[in-house]
Amino acid sequence: MEKLNDKKTLRITEIFFSIQGESTRAGLPCIFIRTTGCDLRCRWCDTAYAFSGGTKMTVELIMAEIRQWPCKLVELTGGEPVLQKYLPDLISALFAENYQVMIETGGHLDLSSIDERVKIIVDVKCPGSGESEKMCFSNLENILPDDEVKFVIQDRDDYDYAAKIIKKYKLESRTTVLLSPVFGGIEYKKVVNWLLKDGIQARIQLQLHKYIWDPQQKGV
Repeated sequence: MEKLNDKKTLRITEIFFSIQGESTRAGLPCIFIRTTGCDLRCRWCDTAYAFSGGTKMTVELIMAEIRQWPCKLVELTGGEPVLQKYLPDLISALFAENYQVMIETGGHLDLSSIDERVKIIVDVKCPGSGESEKMCFSNLENILPDDEVKFVIQDRDDYDYAAKIIKKYKLESRTTVLLSPVFGGIEYKKVVNWLLKDGIQARIQLQLHKYIWDPQQKGV
């Protein structure tokens, strides 16, 4: 009998059915596939439990798990899903069954091989994350109109950094830009006022799920 270790597997922290808490699809029912492992250590990370552990699952097992829910929107998240060797196999399987696929990634890894049908959300790391030097900026040069670019804002320095990157790569006219204040880390009105004053065409994003459930709760 073929062993699990001999098959194409991904390491998975959790799979759950909830609503989108972020992005332009916030509020919609969504299946989340959270992979295990990340090579970044952002200071404000809220999913450190996905750094290690997890369970090896074949693409077939993952697909069997998600079929139980009445939903065709899937987000691949982490951790850092792009680290998973067989992520393309899972993406192909999802499209074969007519799922809409989103992926949230730190943007520090090359995304050019990701299927163009995937809605990519690039989380550009601002200085407050401690990981801004690792960004792969070619990802922004190749961003598509249906993708989204997110900046997590911890303070004024982060905002100024985001504004500079938005202008440099002309993101306002090329894709959707999201400014996401760190939950509980900055007064949201400050970010809104900066945005309005500068006239940047971006969307303020609050993490909806953290207002519905306990922010420390997994699987929501």
